[in-house]
Amino acid sequence: MKRANKIMQIAFTYMGTVVGAGFATGQEILQFFTRFGFLGAVTILMATIMFVWLGAKMMLIASDVRAKSYEDVNKVLFGDRYGRWISHFMIIVLFGVCAVMLAGAGSIFSENWNISYQSGLLITMVGCFFLLRKGMNAILTVNSIVVPVMLLFTVLIIIDTVKTPGSDRWLLLTSDHSPISIWASPFLYAAFNLSMAQAVLVPLGAEMRDRKTIVYGSWFGGIGIGFMLLAGHIALSVYMPGIQQFAIPMGGIARQLGHGIQWIYIFLIFAEIFTTLIADVYGLTLQMQERLKLSRTLLTILTLASCYVASQIGFGPLLSTLYPLFGLISLGWLVLLIKHRPPVGE
Repeated sequence: MKRANKIMQIAFTYMGTVVGAGFATGQEILQFFTRFGFLGAVTILMATIMFVWLGAKMMLIASDVRAKSYEDVNKVLFGDRYGRWISHFMIIVLFGVCAVMLAGAGSIFSENWNISYQSGLLITMVGCFFLLRKGMNAILTVNSIVVPVMLLFTVLIIIDTVKTPGSDRWLLLTSDHSPISIWASPFLYAAFNLSMAQAVLVPLGAEMRDRKTIVYGSWFGGIGIGFMLLAGHIALSVYMPGIQQFAIPMGGIARQLGHGIQWIYIFLIFAEIFTTLIADVYGLTLQMQERLKLSRTLLTILTLASCYVASQIGFGPLLSTLYPLFGLISLGWLVLLIKHRPPVGE
């Protein structure tokens, strides 16, 4: 029973970290998969295989080297010098993601719950701070609550989609996109999300001593990610191509399920943003602690305060510059993770 609990904790944390707010909005699914028509399902299968295989591989490396942070894994993949530089770059990107997640949480408070943007930021920061004082256990607990709700919402979408005329459009849609962009999409999606998930999966893997627990957790987590991606893809396909004009495509689908489901959906967006925020702040403070030798509590406060400042001035332009560059580096990181072979005897 103890192993089963740890397996589900890994699976839920993996799903919550990777799927993130992209699933709730539907934009990631639309851009990486649905716009490619019926081949979107094939590319989702390819991405799922990579999540199952490479998620386990990354956590096993972290367990083998007793990684203190994701820099230790990057040093295994890239060598000491380049691994350190890659980790420096990831600090910048993680900070950007944290700032954007915090700003997104503030927007949800102001747009949906009649609470001011600034109050929403402060409430989110306080909740994040107190949860992170409990370390990895807080991340495991939050994801153990949020991910089942995500799965429930996914099942509701599937049930509603089956009843909708044209529910088989995901098997019939064609695409005029180039074969290169279609077949590159699962690798880009897996590379970007797995490299970002290092922030929490590496310390999670390092804490686990049982290799089978890590492997099974990755299997359940990877398959769960694939299931949610496929469910979103099937639902979005019904409303193609018109659904592409919406900033939050899944929001339009959720509204058709009734007011109660829409409320759950809004809560789900916030919860996904919140889980991504605490996971990334946790990974960021672990990385900073190795460099600055300050207490984790102080680093958490400084990180959240910096994100608060960045959320005031708008981080979108900087992030839109970083993401393409980070995507390219992530592909190189993915290739090295695939090629990595453990030393003989392990």
